[in-house]
Amino acid sequence: MKSWFWKRMLAAAIALPALSGVARADDFGCSNATLNGEYAFGVTSYTSNYPPTVVAGVKFFDGEGNLTQRDYAGNSVPAQFSPTTGPHQERGTYQVDPDCTGSMVIHLNAPVTTGSTGLINILFVISDGGRHIHEVVSQFTPPGAPGPVPTQTSADDWKVASEQDQQQ
Repeated sequence: MKSWFWKRMLAAAIALPALSGVARADDFGCSNATLNGEYAFGVTSYTSNYPPTVVAGVKFFDGEGNLTQRDYAGNSVPAQFSPTTGPHQERGTYQVDPDCTGSMVIHLNAPVTTGSTGLINILFVISDGGRHIHEVVSQFTPPGAPGPVPTQTSADDWKVASEQDQQQ
């Protein structure tokens, strides 16, 4: 009788974690469509040979892997358009994985005479059903730089709610 009891307990101990893993997998299901619409964001950046920077802006995700953004740098008085964006919008692409992680690339459109126009590679995690994005910069190439520079940069994006969103 004891042998039967312990065999059942062992089977349950093996089955329960597996079943709970299946249940968690059902909670995921993110895709590019998870990010759709406007997101307000804030950035804090510490990059070698540059002053610390804070930025606020708005990103627009199209739900199909493309984005645009417009931002304001806070390291100038008064705050103004970031020198990397001017009055124009930056463009980029993004890819969302089923586990709600992903990556994006933003092309900086700063006017430069030599070198690249700049590139930001970002890794992110989506939370709150697509209403919040936590970001870290994995690689940053400033406009005109010959290549990537070390940086410690993080950002958070929050979905800009509409009346329709609030009624749901």
